[in-house]
Amino acid sequence: MEVCVFTEPQQGADYLTQLAHARTAEELGFTGWFRSDHYLHMAHMGPNADGMPGPTDAWTTLAGLARETERLRLGTLVSSATYRHPGILAIQVAQVDAMSGGRAELGLGTGWFEAEHAAYGIPFPKRRFGLLEEELAIITGLWTTPLGDTFSFEGEHYRLADSPALPKPVQRPLPLIIGGLGPARTPALAARYATEYNAGFVDEPTIREAFARVGDAAEEAGRARTGLRYSIAQPVAVGRTEAAFRARAERIGADPEHLRAVNLGGTIAEVGDRIGRYADLGADRVYLQCIDLHDLDLLAELADGLL
Repeated sequence: MEVCVFTEPQQGADYLTQLAHARTAEELGFTGWFRSDHYLHMAHMGPNADGMPGPTDAWTTLAGLARETERLRLGTLVSSATYRHPGILAIQVAQVDAMSGGRAELGLGTGWFEAEHAAYGIPFPKRRFGLLEEELAIITGLWTTPLGDTFSFEGEHYRLADSPALPKPVQRPLPLIIGGLGPARTPALAARYATEYNAGFVDEPTIREAFARVGDAAEEAGRARTGLRYSIAQPVAVGRTEAAFRARAERIGADPEHLRAVNLGGTIAEVGDRIGRYADLGADRVYLQCIDLHDLDLLAELADGLL
């Protein structure tokens, strides 16, 4: 089981804070460091009430980390189709992949946080799944177009004419993550385009059902069920004592009972047991959502017990 760190920098973390967190994760042996792609603080999580010092751009941050780390996988969970133009995003991700020596991964979704769009003047259409479908077709089309050929696309939302389809990523294919719990369209998209399907923030029966739907969709698309990686993202809080666990949960605005029952909370042994059950469900990778990026002790405790 690969164990990655998943962060929420919009809650209040500048670049240097993220750099310290990523370097610590690398030193401790985590597989990857992933971040959300949001531009507005979410009041329901974290110790920072106002989100100061403000947001950082996900792919700008990852470009910096690409040059300041050596081993970590780096990516988004997930970039939003509403404010990531597919042609530009394909260039950005390919460039970060080159800057990192082939360590970039792209998570992509429809976008959902309407308030951040209003705050920064970004259009927020009511129907967004079509944007995501076209974005996936364009990005994968640009990356897989043979050198010397051009790529064109005409859809409802985007039109590309005779693109040189450059640059290419170092990785072939570059890992592409699709998440979500939709019953039909999400599994179909994952089966068609993804190298990884992610289920996040839900209980084990829901994860089992989601994995099964994606596996079925993969077989219908002519892929092996095991042709995709399956992963889980969950918020995490642990403590060497019950009091320490509850204090850490409180600092990130989480209900300790819900963390323990549904997510990843309690002693490190409890968290390890649940991750073992995720492996039994078919998960190949788990993302540990760390809200407080100043809490480097949490990374150390997780590494001690899980890696």
